[in-house]
Amino acid sequence: MKLTTPIAIIITGVLIAGTIAFTNTEQSSSPSQIAQVNSNGTETQPTAPQKNPLENVLPVDKTDHVRGSKTPKITIIEYSDYECPFCKRFHDTMKEVVDEYGDDVAWIYRHWPIESLHPVKARREALAAECAADQQGSDGFWQFSDRFLELTPSNNRTNLEEVLPQIAGEMSFDLSEFYDCIDSEKFAGKVERNLQNAVDTGGQGTPWSIIMLPDGNKIPLNGAQPIEAVSRLIEMVLAS
Repeated sequence: MKLTTPIAIIITGVLIAGTIAFTNTEQSSSPSQIAQVNSNGTETQPTAPQKNPLENVLPVDKTDHVRGSKTPKITIIEYSDYECPFCKRFHDTMKEVVDEYGDDVAWIYRHWPIESLHPVKARREALAAECAADQQGSDGFWQFSDRFLELTPSNNRTNLEEVLPQIAGEMSFDLSEFYDCIDSEKFAGKVERNLQNAVDTGGQGTPWSIIMLPDGNKIPLNGAQPIEAVSRLIEMVLAS
């Protein structure tokens, strides 16, 4: 199935309109590298052709956590922060997407803890989610993530001393192994790779998502888009 150019333009227009209405993101401190500004204040294009940053997205591999279709027509890669309130909202949206379109859509969760906004906690939570997966696989990762976002208030107000033991008890973790995994930062390299890839693909804040279309095109999805906007996109792609 190959999308025609007009369809791709329409989809991009739908998302731009949605982004104007729903620009709910937590902004990182990463500078934009898209354009240059001269000393007189005028903006100029870089002299060399610039690679589309979306092409920097890392391919989905066995280290990723996949929810939904194993043979998707559409893949949505989300870069997210467990302390971001807009990510919490978008997490619920994506659960609805998978419930409705799980035969055709795959949701990939990648970490982007923005430590300038959520020092210590967001990164530790990302590590904890990976340690949950270390004990109980990808299903454990998603169960931990769902429960964590249900229980926590976001905006760096989470009491980790209460919520992590609660979830670990509910999920029957080996507590010693779980905390050893977190404290040793066993998955720090993975979290850092996810974070760097979010920046390399042009992300400016969380949630930041990239939609992989059947013809290989990639479309950015910025912020906590509502289910209506995401569903319109999916319906257009599936109908093409």
